[in-house]
Amino acid sequence: MPSVIQSTPRADGYRMPAEWEAHAGCWMLWPQRPDTWRQGGKPAQRAFVEAARQISRFERVTMGVNRDQYENARALLPANVRVVELSNNDAWMRDCGATFVVNDSGGLRGIDWRFNAWGGLRKMMYFPWDQDDLVATKMLEIESLDRYHAPLVMEGGSIHVDGQGTLLTTEQCLLHPNRNPGLAQADIEKRLSEYLGVDKIIWLPRGVFEDETDGHVDNLCCFARPGVVALTWTDDRSDPQYERSAEAYDALMSARDARGRSLSVHKIHQPAPLTMTKAEAEGLDVVGSAFSRPAGERLAGSYINFYIANGGIILPQFDDRHDEAARRKIAELFPQHKIIGISSREILLGGGNIHCITQQQPAGRA
Repeated sequence: MPSVIQSTPRADGYRMPAEWEAHAGCWMLWPQRPDTWRQGGKPAQRAFVEAARQISRFERVTMGVNRDQYENARALLPANVRVVELSNNDAWMRDCGATFVVNDSGGLRGIDWRFNAWGGLRKMMYFPWDQDDLVATKMLEIESLDRYHAPLVMEGGSIHVDGQGTLLTTEQCLLHPNRNPGLAQADIEKRLSEYLGVDKIIWLPRGVFEDETDGHVDNLCCFARPGVVALTWTDDRSDPQYERSAEAYDALMSARDARGRSLSVHKIHQPAPLTMTKAEAEGLDVVGSAFSRPAGERLAGSYINFYIANGGIILPQFDDRHDEAARRKIAELFPQHKIIGISSREILLGGGNIHCITQQQPAGRA
């Protein structure tokens, strides 16, 4: 039977691997929350089905589903996608799901972070989030994996690692008082080091403009391989994103990774500014505990929010003039991967994108 381990991953010789290292599979959650996903979640469900279909070309996909949507999800998803009943409050597996760690002998364990729905009652993205906070535990029970219970409020989208001891994050998110108000930056760094096995943390100031997550790094930049970073960019100096990307670029160019290397930074031009339409906003249920998403609101569109599968990249596309350039640039950064672009506006309308709705499970054994 899996157990809760009282030590830390670093003490036991475990680390978080890079996303491009071998996977056993990918985890997702089914969208249905009507104050997040318009028209009762039906357009988003079609987008999630397509994401799952494409990922399943490269690795096993497991879709966690609330009981009342099990039959619908099973009918819509391809037969090679595993569907399990897994209670949840919303569909952001990257943030509420387990983070997996491995050791040099092929061992695999999981980390159960504290989850407060991107800021708890101070942010009020939604309430309650009790079922989301149980998702990691249930995933690890299903896989019979031992787990660590980390003393830190954190979401998986707020970090990105190179698998060689370096972690990217933003000050805007991890130092926000709605996450861990009693912890100083040094305290947070110590916990990240102990639970992810990292030696160097590169702090970037802010994330993407109007990102509801308080600036998750996975929408701003990511490692493509050790020493190489992809960064969302705009050439428009009047765009509020320009200053954010420019300050991140400066920070990355002046940084060294855990092995002393300087970083090569590749700019991926963002889609043209995207906003929520009146029809899209009117398709959302309005409840007192829901985060407001009015018509005309800027959407945090970014090509960086892609998923790295075993031999494939599942890339957001927005029917935008920058789509093809982003595909070409990502193909240059991942020459051994097949680039699969999918229309992901419906995912973006909910507040995230492809990386946000997925969580890789590395290859390994219990």
